Amino acid sequence: MLKRNKLTPYLYLFPAFAFLLLVYIPIFQNIWDSLYEWSTFSPDKVFVGIDNYVHLFKDPVFYQALKNNILYAVISIIFQVGGGLIVAAVLEDKLIRKFSPFFRTVYFLPVVVSMTVIALLFTFFYNPEVGLLNQVLKMIGLDSLAKPWLGDSNTAIYAVIAVSQWQSIGYIAMLYIVAIQKISPELYEAAEIDGANKFKMFFHITVPQTKEMTFVAVILTLTGAFTVFNEPYILTGGGPGTSSEVLSTYLYKAAFSKDMMGYASSIATVILIITLLISLVQMKAFKTGKEDA
Repeated sequence: MLKRNKLTPYLYLFPAFAFLLLVYIPIFQNIWDSLYEWSTFSPDKVFVGIDNYVHLFKDPVFYQALKNNILYAVISIIFQVGGGLIVAAVLEDKLIRKFSPFFRTVYFLPVVVSMTVIALLFTFFYNPEVGLLNQVLKMIGLDSLAKPWLGDSNTAIYAVIAVSQWQSIGYIAMLYIVAIQKISPELYEAAEIDGANKFKMFFHITVPQTKEMTFVAVILTLTGAFTVFNEPYILTGGGPGTSSEVLSTYLYKAAFSKDMMGYASSIATVILIITLLISLVQMKAFKTGKEDA
């Protein structure tokens, strides 16, 4: 009986341990595969060491894709995290709060819609001939701004990034709404008595009091920016040329279009390292912020 009691905790831990194995075994297998040159049509693997990585870091397309991911991350932090906090603060304002359930639904609805569906809808939205965006620009007399947004190498990546912001801002806003609801109303009441306006209350109460949620939102946003795939793949396929290529679409093309599986594994490893570094930096910053508080 005593022996059985000793084993009980391990039985509860076993499912979690098994799940970790399912997660980490493919990761280590991918790192190992990146040291080989191999194809899905050949059973033979040729050990090349770090040659795939040497090739990768000399590849201009890799740097173009990395640049686009960084651009994705910067814009996403500004619009998803910053915009999500502003939206949440407005919806939780006492003047708007009675309409808040309706607006929460409006902002959150894009989150539950499949990205494939959204990307296809925005393909029509950006259409240079009949798309709503160009039609509106022409209606208000800004014909010179109308262009093939997804077909122009100067605007394609920004058009793709805009779709992600439209879909994801509602999710971040919901996270911030939960955080704002935990702030003591007495803080706002005291600030109002002292004559503080809405902007001062936002910057001196809302922003500091939602700091922990900001760390979470930034981690989610940065990780999503460096692993994004559906939007650029469906909307532009990484084009025109490589102007909207990101690491995940380049990985996909290397693996399934060019059948360079070892090279694709090296790209996947780089994505893994970037996301791990982001998480470690954010965890360190979060820990430091808590200690300072």
